[in-house]
Parts: sequence; structure tokens; C-alpha cells
Amino acid sequence: MRENNQDKRKEERVSAALAVNVGSTAGVARDVSASGIFFEIDANYTIGSSISFAVKLDTPSGYMNLKCRGDIVRIEPRDSKVGVGVRIRESTMEAAN
Repeated sequence: MRENNQDKRKEERVSAALAVNVGSTAGVARDVSASGIFFEIDANYTIGSSISFAVKLDTPSGYMNLKCRGDIVRIEPRDSKVGVGVRIRESTMEAAN
């Protein structure tokens, strides 16, 4: 069996339902990897734009915010929301307030 290189991603992706905040707008992450994220949100964005967002994570030591900066690489209409694919360039972990 031959592998199709177009189906291979650099990082393993995990299906999720995590809270994402882009400024004051909330969304839901649907899939996450070390280098990217895909989330649904009720806002408009443009492919190629830079974006900053935070993902709320429930860890054994309490809630943490994964704060990220990246580039929008994909936009998909999703009913009343928009699906946004982001290649993550920078990330830091901070305790949630």
C-alpha cells in the first residue's frame, strides 16, 4: 500500500471541543496539533492574515490558557459560523484567570 503524501500532515491532529477566544469573540476548536488548529467562530477573517487567540485547557493543575499567534491558512463556511484553519507560529501557556 502506498501512502499519499498529500494526506500526511507534519503533526498528529486530535479532534477536540475546546473553548477558543479571539479577542472578545468565543469559538470552539474542532481539531488541534502542535503546529495548527481549526476552530469555528462567528466572525469574518481573511486567508493570510495574522491572528492571536487563546485556547482554554483543563489540566491536572487547573485551567490554563494556551495563548497563540499564527497565520490563517484556511477559511470554510460552516452554517452560521466560519471554520478557520491557523498555522501556529508562537505559543505560551499561562494560568487562566
